[in-house]
Amino acid sequence: MGAWDRILHGGELASFGGFGVITAAVLILATWALMPRTDRKKLRLPIALLALNLVAVALRTVLSEDSAAQKPLHVIAVFFLLSCIGRTGFLLTVDWLLGTRLKQPLSKIFRDIIQVLVFVAVALLTLRSMGLEPGSLLTTSALLTAVIGLSLQETLGNLFAGLAIQAQRPFSVGDWIQFENDASLVGRVTEINWRATKVLTNDMVEVVVPNGILAKAPIRNYTQPTRVSRRIVTVQGPYEAPPRQVSKAILEAARGVDGVLSVPPPEVEVLSFGDSGIDYRLLFFIERFERRFKVESEVRARIWYALKRADISIPFPVRDVRVTDMKDVATSEGPPEEALDALSRVDFLAAVPKELMRELASRVRVNTYVPGETVIYQGDEGSELFIVLSGELEVLVEQAPREPEPVARLSAGSLFGEMSLMTGERRSATVRAVSECDLLVVGHTAFRRILSASPDLAEQISEVLLKRQAELIDRAAAAAAAEAPTSARRQQLLSRIRDFFAL
Repeated sequence: MGAWDRILHGGELASFGGFGVITAAVLILATWALMPRTDRKKLRLPIALLALNLVAVALRTVLSEDSAAQKPLHVIAVFFLLSCIGRTGFLLTVDWLLGTRLKQPLSKIFRDIIQVLVFVAVALLTLRSMGLEPGSLLTTSALLTAVIGLSLQETLGNLFAGLAIQAQRPFSVGDWIQFENDASLVGRVTEINWRATKVLTNDMVEVVVPNGILAKAPIRNYTQPTRVSRRIVTVQGPYEAPPRQVSKAILEAARGVDGVLSVPPPEVEVLSFGDSGIDYRLLFFIERFERRFKVESEVRARIWYALKRADISIPFPVRDVRVTDMKDVATSEGPPEEALDALSRVDFLAAVPKELMRELASRVRVNTYVPGETVIYQGDEGSELFIVLSGELEVLVEQAPREPEPVARLSAGSLFGEMSLMTGERRSATVRAVSECDLLVVGHTAFRRILSASPDLAEQISEVLLKRQAELIDRAAAAAAAEAPTSARRQQLLSRIRDFFAL
């Protein structure tokens, strides 16, 4: 009998050397054709195993039949061939067939377990080809099995814990979780395998956590059931400022911050009364958990600007007490020249006496706004006049059901809010900062003193305001308003000013 006849008809090896090799080759070709091009590199191992099988078979052909190496080479050839068929069948069934039918591919831990079972089956079949009965072998080695089981107790515990995690799905790959009660142990799940779970922290450090530890530890999942999660920023306000005023300023700071959701809306709570001031807690929701630190930083920055505009100082621990006569300070310092110069440029304040103008300048304040912040909202109540000292703003008018549209740009020297200052009417437009800007704010209380000292100013101001009224109304409304006599409209506006200031 020739060498190839021994391969084809040589007992158990004949089926592997003939039909087995053909089966392995067909499986490899089918998998190569069906799998995506990017996954074909997984076939390198089956091809290598088939090549090793052919090498073992070829070596048997060149050796004599009574050679001592015939049986070991037979076992090696069987093992390589079965491993090739098992690995290729695994790729074809699990990666291609189930991968295309299931909504999401099998997790790595299940893939690893299936692959291990395949190789266990290969090992058992190889033992049978050697003439050994696997069942009797396991029965006679009960002591060895017990020793191995005890030594692998922790490993098996991690394995079953990983299976429980996959079955219950407290988290999935891509979720942001925190395990233990340690804020530093927060990260995104990148892999769940048979032994451990890999978590990538914000510091780009990979933490490998055994599944057994995760199965026992409390886990916070910031991605499930939805991607929306709540964040908390604490800030301290002075005892002198009313809590409602501080809470309003904090809420306004959170409005419009990129990443802060409007639904559910942000909330402010009075947390506690501390040694230096009242502690407030801002609660808001975000959708992208990985940006939480950036969003919190922007919220804190906006809070600082908002509190500064509201003339609310953030308290700090005080170690000494200093008593100062504020009247002497005000007298010595006098009004800021910048404020006095800005007020003198306002046309309807041209008739204000110099002394009253200096007094008004000493009672105004300067607010700073960052790009994207809204100064006033259309429809809100207000009684303040704003004069642009620096920067640029845009004016938006909302006409339902359309979105707010920009109608004008304001730069240094411009002013807005005069109708709210003089009559208390609601804001007729929304004004938003385009760049960082400083605004001089004239309040109702400060201006009342000016009108009380010079009542004739009300009539002059009403003349100027009539001209400004048409800038933020549409043409149709302007045409309708033009039908009324100018004197009647002037008298009506003058009456509103006098009523608002109780003149």
